[in-house]
Amino acid sequence: MIVNATPNGWEIIYHRAHALLAAQLAGQWRRKNFPARIYETLAAISHHDDLEKEWQEDNLTPGGAPMDFTMSQEASVEKIVDLVNNARYRGRWVTLLTSKHISRLNEAKRGRSSELDQFLDEQYHNQQRWREELGLQEEEVNAAYAFMQWCDRLSLILCQQELPADERFLEISLGPDGQRYDIMQRSDNSLTVQPWPFEDEKFTVNVEACDLHQVKFESNAQLTQSLQTAPIKVLEWTFVKT
Repeated sequence: MIVNATPNGWEIIYHRAHALLAAQLAGQWRRKNFPARIYETLAAISHHDDLEKEWQEDNLTPGGAPMDFTMSQEASVEKIVDLVNNARYRGRWVTLLTSKHISRLNEAKRGRSSELDQFLDEQYHNQQRWREELGLQEEEVNAAYAFMQWCDRLSLILCQQELPADERFLEISLGPDGQRYDIMQRSDNSLTVQPWPFEDEKFTVNVEACDLHQVKFESNAQLTQSLQTAPIKVLEWTFVKT
């Protein structure tokens, strides 16, 4: 989960909600520049963080605060295998993009265990097989995954409150076209992206967050109960073309 401090406690955004925000952003992309198999790509984006199950994990820091995902323990190989396997119920294209995402996140950990190395090797071969079965060029797959990464990154910038002050630009990432994109928040709180990649000249996206009015928790069970009963607020961002 994504954890932001507030004056009275914590703002919690579930990872699945962040993924849904990423899919909202993806849906706003300029139609003529959509990547391959756009509807399945949107499904992959909206479900790429299904690994996170906030109510089933230990989500407290040693000091009793909710634990941000950047501080969480690494997922086991068993869990990431399950994520890829569950994606297969949505089809090979969703599985392919999910597999590429998991591979990118874990490739730097190669060598830590033979189990992980075997998993990464299998993913590489599976990705090639799925691509060939779907009759797609590698460039198409890479562009679609770059699109997925771009939307994921922009969603995280919003959810993690990374927007810089004083109308300064922040790099998002390279888009599916290899172009660099930057985001800026204006003095009226509206956002713009340069160059403008979206279909409409103005649109609004949102995500739901739990508003916890408690700083410290005695147990994970107490945190879980508080999350289930906390007030829900809707965070909104309006994008406007310059």
